[in-house]
Amino acid sequence: MPKVKSSNPGYMQLFFNVDINETDQEFYFPKEESKHIVRVLRKKEGDLLNITNGKGWLFEAEILSANQNKCTARTTNKHLQLSRAFKIHMVVAPTKMNDRYEWFLEKAVEIGVDTITPIICENSERKVFKSARFNRIIQSAMKQSLQCYLPKLNEPISFKEFLLLDIKGQKFIAHCEDSNKKSMKNSLMKGEDVTILIGPEGDFSVKEIEMALSRSYIPVTLGNTRLRTETAAIVACNAVVILND
Repeated sequence: MPKVKSSNPGYMQLFFNVDINETDQEFYFPKEESKHIVRVLRKKEGDLLNITNGKGWLFEAEILSANQNKCTARTTNKHLQLSRAFKIHMVVAPTKMNDRYEWFLEKAVEIGVDTITPIICENSERKVFKSARFNRIIQSAMKQSLQCYLPKLNEPISFKEFLLLDIKGQKFIAHCEDSNKKSMKNSLMKGEDVTILIGPEGDFSVKEIEMALSRSYIPVTLGNTRLRTETAAIVACNAVVILND
């Protein structure tokens, strides 16, 4: 996922406003973001902000009114970041503890995931999904890592239903069963879209693995140690990015 280029990225701050488009000259931030800009960061009229709409655009804008309820700004420059040639789709079962899934979301966004789909499996212990909170975490991670494309978080779907979807590109399932599995890092092909299935703490059931194989998913191993769900997802996501770096 392309990142914002800055001569001093360590000190650059990126804001998010989904409602801006490339034709807007003036715009405003919602109340929560306005309060953060004006009260927390103490920005004032004339200060410049770097903003993305999560659709690849990077805007430079000057604050016109430093109102903590409705901060308004005017676009002074804009640039469209080129999208990547490949996409990473992580299909990961929710973890029993929400904070572990939140950690996965944050790190996956920083690494460069494009789409995340939570899947409910036979061994899933958690079936309630906090989409609103998780989307806020994704937005925050996008801003922190200076990226202009907001990853998409899909609604939870059952494992069986997901397998019925028409998925393009390379398709992998990482599981812990003793069977003939390939090394994922040796199976990846550079420049291709990748979809990776990661199961819950109790792993995929044998039946689910067989179903995935029947849908042309390649069984892979992520190493010699047994990984937690969130760790396995990060290892897999990072492997794709490293190959394409």
